[in-house]
Amino acid sequence: MSDVFEGYERQYRELSANLSRKCNSASAIQDSEQKKQKFSEISSGIDEVDVLIRKMDLEARSLQLGVKATLLAKLREYKADLNKLKKEFKRITSPNANQAAHDELLASGMADVNSVISLDLGC
Repeated sequence: MSDVFEGYERQYRELSANLSRKCNSASAIQDSEQKKQKFSEISSGIDEVDVLIRKMDLEARSLQLGVKATLLAKLREYKADLNKLKKEFKRITSPNANQAAHDELLASGMADVNSVISLDLGC
């Protein structure tokens, strides 16, 4: 495996764990200024992880085929984890957390409805 990729991977794990802790602790903060500060830190961290994943992607694609496939599979997992963090951040920063959950359920329900409509119409 690439030493560069492994270095990025260590950074990713550290940042990801740190962001998860910050997201969990942010919901308990009552002071609005402290909460804004924590949200700002989380947002910056998410951006940093996003950039890191792009660097990992470039590094993985520059390697030989066998190694490349393994690393790209890991990257897919990391991207999925990042998307979970983004969803969690969106949920906790929503003015009404229940509304965000409600909207997410509606969005997934509409996807199901659209797929049923497509099947019924033979699309």
